[in-house]
Amino acid sequence: MIKTYKYRIKDRSARKLLQRHAYACNQIWNWCVAQHCSTLERYQAGWPKRLWPSAFNLMAQCKGMGRELGIHQQTVGLVCSQWVRSRSIRFRSSYGMKRARGWIPFQEQSRQIDESSITYLGHRYRFFGSKRRPLPKNTTGGIFTEDAMGRWFVCFYVETEQLLGAAYGEVGIDLGLKNFAALSTGEKIETPKTYRRLEARLAIAQRAKNVRRTKAIHAEIASSRRDFQHKLSTRLAREHALIAVGNVNCRALIQTAMSKSVMDAGWYSFRNMLRYKATRFLEVDENFTTQTCSSCGALPPERPIGIAGLGIREWGCSSCGAIHDRDVNAAKNILNLGRSVTPLVEGSPSLGIGTTCG
Repeated sequence: MIKTYKYRIKDRSARKLLQRHAYACNQIWNWCVAQHCSTLERYQAGWPKRLWPSAFNLMAQCKGMGRELGIHQQTVGLVCSQWVRSRSIRFRSSYGMKRARGWIPFQEQSRQIDESSITYLGHRYRFFGSKRRPLPKNTTGGIFTEDAMGRWFVCFYVETEQLLGAAYGEVGIDLGLKNFAALSTGEKIETPKTYRRLEARLAIAQRAKNVRRTKAIHAEIASSRRDFQHKLSTRLAREHALIAVGNVNCRALIQTAMSKSVMDAGWYSFRNMLRYKATRFLEVDENFTTQTCSSCGALPPERPIGIAGLGIREWGCSSCGAIHDRDVNAAKNILNLGRSVTPLVEGSPSLGIGTTCG
């Protein structure tokens, strides 16, 4: 298991130097994209088929570029490796309103760390938070990263054998808008509505064309949402060994009138947090989980069906007489589907719908 320790860089004077390094990383990334596009164009023009450039090929061609661009050569190799893993064909812009946020990876050998600072290429960067959250000794690497406000952070990767997940306990989760999540245990998690809470202030800043204030409010919204999701996902992972979640289609719902509430909920990022924190995590098909009776498995005629049934929050099953809360019933059916999935291989790291992580 890999943990990330994130600290904010103290010195404002360090911003220009880090932006210069980030610009160099963008040039390496864009060069990798250009090599990929060149190979594709030659193949489409009828040239003999060529292999896509590998990380080894790109790093060999970039030999000595670290000195030319003013960054460590290991950083050049890490940028090439990351591009190969993503195979993105999008160029990273370094200027303008749509510029990419700064990103500078480094390895253990390319920096020196003490209690509250890191030295990279002879420059010492101090950071906050080392007393509150001491940094372990066994760090393997990390990155400098920039947020939307232009603030810089340093992240360290630490390998640990400690598992966050529990040894027992099972829970099904039905994600929604009225409540952020309904658990198969009967518990309901209220939606924080982070964006809605600050929407009026954001509108005022946007009408005033106050770009800095607008960015600050967006950063506050993202930070509050991330804090809520981290706390909730950590609690669920510590209390349950098996976590099953419905595969609600966020992309389709964004095209509807509920798009603002769907994006405010942040279901995708929440599921990703559960995916790497839980002992065993599953995404299951949630079709008919609301309509199926979790007690007897029947589909009674009085079940909530379609858009017209969205207002039905509680219903009774005519087959067995059970009374169901709409969302809790769906969560119980999701858990039953999760229990029916057998792990492909014990300890397999595979993820996805119908597969397990553990």
